[in-house]
Amino acid sequence: MRIAVLTFDGFNELDSFIASGILNRMKAHGWSASITSPTPEVTSLNGVTILRQKPLEFAAEADAVLIGSGSKTREIAADAGLLSRIALDPSRQLVGAQCSGTLLLARLGLIGDLPACTDLTTRPWVVEAGVKVLDAPFVAHGNVATAGGCLASQYLAAWTIARLAGLTAAEEAIHYVAPVGEKATFVARALAAITPYLPASSAAA
Repeated sequence: MRIAVLTFDGFNELDSFIASGILNRMKAHGWSASITSPTPEVTSLNGVTILRQKPLEFAAEADAVLIGSGSKTREIAADAGLLSRIALDPSRQLVGAQCSGTLLLARLGLIGDLPACTDLTTRPWVVEAGVKVLDAPFVAHGNVATAGGCLASQYLAAWTIARLAGLTAAEEAIHYVAPVGEKATFVARALAAITPYLPASSAAA
């Protein structure tokens, strides 16, 4: 499985790095989660500059796409040229967004009138875009999921793994990264967040 973690200038490190880190726990199974950006370098909201692993156009061919948040998301959402480079198709891809990344999903027309999750800062902008915002950390509608809050990135990653490899694989990935002495609690919380939104086949796997 190839996964694009969309990461723009001003990105939130917790969104991009936690999600990609958990997803790459599946590397032994042939998975690869890549930082995917419109420019060769992107700088985080805290001044951390990184090199992209894949260009933005990679999102069109990935099996799953996760969109992180950042301090410049409103600018990106208003950039028609940049948005035109993001070609997503939920009929054949899993698509997830976190916090202000939900605003990009709305601008791309992938939320419609479905309720979504986002962070508290972004909430007014997402509502302004015509989206009903839930007071919840995670929700999924078919192949499209949204999450709210930086640490909800673990839920997007777990949902992606559960959908593409089964719930046991998701449980194992979260168990690995969870704090020692709290692993059962972390796993239970993650599964409680995502299981209601899994197809029966994924939940049973």
